[in-house]
Amino acid sequence: QVQLVESGGGLVQAGDSLRLSCVASERTFSPTYMGWFRQAPGKGREFVAAVRWSPAITYYDNSVKDRFTISRDIAKNTVYLELNNLKPEDTAVYTCAAKMYDGVYYDGYHTWGQGTPVSVSS
Repeated sequence: QVQLVESGGGLVQAGDSLRLSCVASERTFSPTYMGWFRQAPGKGREFVAAVRWSPAITYYDNSVKDRFTISRDIAKNTVYLELNNLKPEDTAVYTCAAKMYDGVYYDGYHTWGQGTPVSVSS
């Protein structure tokens, strides 16, 4: 089974940027969607962004669509999430996920990474 490994999280100040990466372990990896989700302390997991693998169509939650950018590199089996103008309310564990089947882009993911923490101080 494919494994997803995230990296790139950290402790930053408000207004800073980060770039998260998620690498899939299988060389023949070809999902339908790759998504990023986040879970803030004491809250449930929420959808952040997704990309349809091919062709690359992107989707965003309204709370991040003007600040975050999702992209993918098929040759590297990697999906990225660029976080700009970070706010304290963006503090969360960010997790990538894969979905091999068609359907809605914000639900139904079946393979998850371990997550990478992002902490934004004011």
